Amino acid sequence: MLQYSPDVSTIAQTIQLSLGPVFMLAGIGALLNVLAGRLSRIVDRARALEALHPRSTGREHDRHVWELRLLDRRITIINWALYLAVSSAVMTCTVVAMLFVAELANLRIGQFVAVAFVLAMVLLITALVSFMIEVRISLRAIQIREELLR
Repeated sequence: MLQYSPDVSTIAQTIQLSLGPVFMLAGIGALLNVLAGRLSRIVDRARALEALHPRSTGREHDRHVWELRLLDRRITIINWALYLAVSSAVMTCTVVAMLFVAELANLRIGQFVAVAFVLAMVLLITALVSFMIEVRISLRAIQIREELLR
């Protein structure tokens, strides 16, 4: 008994179908790069402030504590954004794999592929919203203090 083997043209069509999700993976990869870079800079700033913290007093000490709390919150948000972006990438890879498995095994799983792609998009949207929130929070630390403007 011969096993089912799809035509080359059918495989070519499946590859064409998978190009959209593959481009999405490239975008997610770029986002992950940005998020990891931001996390690295946040950690560097936190370490610098931790070194200054014991030697500071008064308003300077209060400002260091305030900024350390802000950095801690930013780290949490960036970690969530990274987790969500990686989850989106995994789900996108799952979509591509499902496209090929469905074609090779002649399965009718279009609904599962659609749901997986929508889930990948929701995860990506949530990662981007988390990134936007982190950027907004970071702007609070950049504000120039009033006493320096006099």
